[in-house]
Amino acid sequence: MAAYDHGLNRRAANFQPLTPITFLERAAKVFPERVAIIHGGARISYAAFLAGARRMASALVKAGIGKGDTVAALLPNTPLMLELHYAVPMLGAVLNTINTRLDAATIRFILEHGEARIVFVDTEFSALLRAAIEGMADPPRVIEERDPEWREAGAMVAPPALYAETVEAFRRQGDPEARFARPDDEWDAITLNYTSGTTGNPKGVVYSHRSAYLMCFANTLATDLGRHPIYLWTLPMFHCNGWCFPWTLSAVGGTHVCLRHVRAGAIFEAIEHHGVTHLCGAPIVMSTLLNAGDDERRPFPQRVKFITAAAPPPEAVLTAMKGAGFDVTHVYGLTETYGPAVVNEWQAQWDSLPDAARGARMARQGVNYPGLEDLDVLDPETMQPVPADGLTMGEVMFRGNIVMKGYLKNPKATEEAFAGGWFHSGDLAVMHPDGYLQLKDRSKDIIISGGENISSIEVEDVLFRHPAVLLVAVVARPDEKWGEHPCAFIELRPGAEISEAEIIAYARTHLAAFKAPRTVIFGELPKTSTGKIQKYLLRERARQL
Repeated sequence: MAAYDHGLNRRAANFQPLTPITFLERAAKVFPERVAIIHGGARISYAAFLAGARRMASALVKAGIGKGDTVAALLPNTPLMLELHYAVPMLGAVLNTINTRLDAATIRFILEHGEARIVFVDTEFSALLRAAIEGMADPPRVIEERDPEWREAGAMVAPPALYAETVEAFRRQGDPEARFARPDDEWDAITLNYTSGTTGNPKGVVYSHRSAYLMCFANTLATDLGRHPIYLWTLPMFHCNGWCFPWTLSAVGGTHVCLRHVRAGAIFEAIEHHGVTHLCGAPIVMSTLLNAGDDERRPFPQRVKFITAAAPPPEAVLTAMKGAGFDVTHVYGLTETYGPAVVNEWQAQWDSLPDAARGARMARQGVNYPGLEDLDVLDPETMQPVPADGLTMGEVMFRGNIVMKGYLKNPKATEEAFAGGWFHSGDLAVMHPDGYLQLKDRSKDIIISGGENISSIEVEDVLFRHPAVLLVAVVARPDEKWGEHPCAFIELRPGAEISEAEIIAYARTHLAAFKAPRTVIFGELPKTSTGKIQKYLLRERARQL
């Protein structure tokens, strides 16, 4: 035995499982009176935040929830969603945050596949949940939140509750002084997030306590959070657990400013009134801000850090954002990498480049996030790096401590994703000589609209069912507001007649609204000699529309 291995064992004094719930414990001890959460007129201190999480965890125990059980949430960006990010993991249970924009059938699949025991739902989405669980053999227990900040179309009163059990009554059963053990193993599951379902049903991505903990430090470094930032929730918390920012903010004693709906006036008001320093979101949030009316805008003295994902913003947009008081950082990642795992780390010397050269640097996705050990563009057949020439395409692959545990109940998909010791993203890119990668295509034909992933296959399957449709291919069409949107090319059956509006209406009855095509083009589809539709030609046609 080597000297450094003798008598130097792991023990309780020098080794504790990593978990992000410890960040809230520390923040409540060090900054008990600091405001942790702002929601409308409510102000919740760190001491009250921890007490509320403990009370909720205690109530969940009394409801029979324990280690390995799934607790689901169909909620907007409210204090309850933040509370559940701590309360559920405190028990060793697993939090499943569900995309509120999904259709009832997909939500039903997620609840059944994840075996949710309890689901928390906001009144705004109660009818959607009722449609999802109708007829389920073993439906989850439903607890409804009536948020006092709820507004819709100017209404002053939320719709009536659909479920008898309220969050307030459920929470009262708990003990705010309850204490819970940390996870036995930092590799234990902490959350469950479902992908967009690129090939059939969505896959359940499992996160660990360890990786979520490390992602908090990665976020702090990559986004210049500093101490006590004021973070505005424009990014949905259901999306990759809000890129782990529900935990990250506690690590730096920051303040969460909750926002139910992403609207220009509300964003500017929050920035001015609360002194917001950071926010994250898709390019559509930038468009919302830049296109705001004079009656919605508010002046603010501070520079605001805006972290955006999806397609790289055009230089004109970045310039406009800078003039409006925002410094934009571009990131890229997937559900399987806890959100952002690549950052366009801007170099100061690039500021003096000519416009075209500077724009080319802006178009790159970038380099590995702190906490991601390896990022490369590999030939998926040989698993060797492609030449770093900015021209040769390969597959983006990740390896490191902010990569998922795997897919729930899907060992085949997990092994395929991790083949060769790397996580295969399915995204195609080139590597530039300076080590910055740039996406060129998506091998899975994913369309990213408003920051949401849309499977072209799913949309095609729905349109194929229409009796007038002979052939269909769905590709991304550039969209100034949403980044891109689904564009459907349809070859009709002989003698069939149907309008674009009718096709779109049909799609909306079978899909979540954001997945339905916004553009429909009729005509014969280009095919290879073997009859395969040539999507690359359709993508080019969509770009030229």
